[in-house]
Amino acid sequence: MATAVPAQNPSVHAHSRYWVVPTIRAIVALAAGAVITFTRDAHTPLFGLVVFGLFAIVDGLATGILSWLFAGRRLTRTLFAVQGAIGVIAGVLSLSLTGAGLGLFLYLVTVWAALTGFLELYSGIRERGRDAAARDWLITGAITAVLALVLLFVPADAVLAIGLFGAWAVIVGVFQGIGAATLRSASRATADAPGAESRP
Repeated sequence: MATAVPAQNPSVHAHSRYWVVPTIRAIVALAAGAVITFTRDAHTPLFGLVVFGLFAIVDGLATGILSWLFAGRRLTRTLFAVQGAIGVIAGVLSLSLTGAGLGLFLYLVTVWAALTGFLELYSGIRERGRDAAARDWLITGAITAVLALVLLFVPADAVLAIGLFGAWAVIVGVFQGIGAATLRSASRATADAPGAESRP
């Protein structure tokens, strides 16, 4: 008698495409880093608030929506949705109050980095050993949390503060890109493995 093949779990299939999330996040971060790096003599609080605001909104939407679609466990999806919402709120405030000066830039970026860094770090620690992306979450969360700590103690200087955010964006963008490539390769290897189509 023939044995019925179990239906493929949709959540597992969706999780195999999670590499899309760090890919988009890498592009957004690298774009912000490039704008800051290659814009000479314009590192004013207004410039910083606009760049951070645009970055935070796009990154927040990508992180929240795409993680909800492609991440594995429900709690992980929820944590990244919250992380995305924090980014969108910070970005909207940043763009709405562009005339508020350096103090607002430092406050928004520090609070955003502390909250999102902690959430991503927690996700990485919680899913370590169970999710292929956990190591990337852990490292990205740690780097973002470090950014928050550094901004707490740097002198109130616009060029320095915006430069630090730009450096963070480049580092995280490169790391996210490498992580995305690794996850995509692992996903393809799993899909090409013998018997992959019949797995639950």
